[in-house]
Amino acid sequence: MSALLSKLLLFISIPVLFYGKSHEYKHPFHVSTTEIAYNTKSKSLEITCRIFTDDFETILNQRFKKKIDLSAKNQAKEMNALVKSYVTTNLKFVVDGKSVEPNYIGFENDHEATNIYLEIENIAAFKKLAVSNGILYDLFDDQMNILHVEKNGARKSTKINFPDKQMIINF
Repeated sequence: MSALLSKLLLFISIPVLFYGKSHEYKHPFHVSTTEIAYNTKSKSLEITCRIFTDDFETILNQRFKKKIDLSAKNQAKEMNALVKSYVTTNLKFVVDGKSVEPNYIGFENDHEATNIYLEIENIAAFKKLAVSNGILYDLFDDQMNILHVEKNGARKSTKINFPDKQMIINF
């Protein structure tokens, strides 16, 4: 009886290993990348946030209780509103101790990732940039978020893992 029970448990557990949670999410790492470039001419921070599209659609679906298809051209206006709402709720910026709001520019799909574009205007110069990033924390407890900041040819990077949200770059 013990051998039969062992075989039965093995038979049940193999499909769970292959078709459980890992099947829902097609990649083994949960990561987003936020790149910020300081544009000296326009005195602005140009921001690109890159998120795996399947993960992003999953969290938007859960958050807004709607069918999400970021590639549907006929739903572009609605998808833009949902993307803007999620990103501006989960990505906050403080420049030299002052909270600043980004302008949402839009998003585009790039193969398996979604690029979201933001801009913060009227930044004459800065020494310290703090970013609070909770993107996909409401979906994964192993989420990693990476930040790259480029200013006057210098590039600095940092990363955080769930549950930490605060990233600070000093120039």
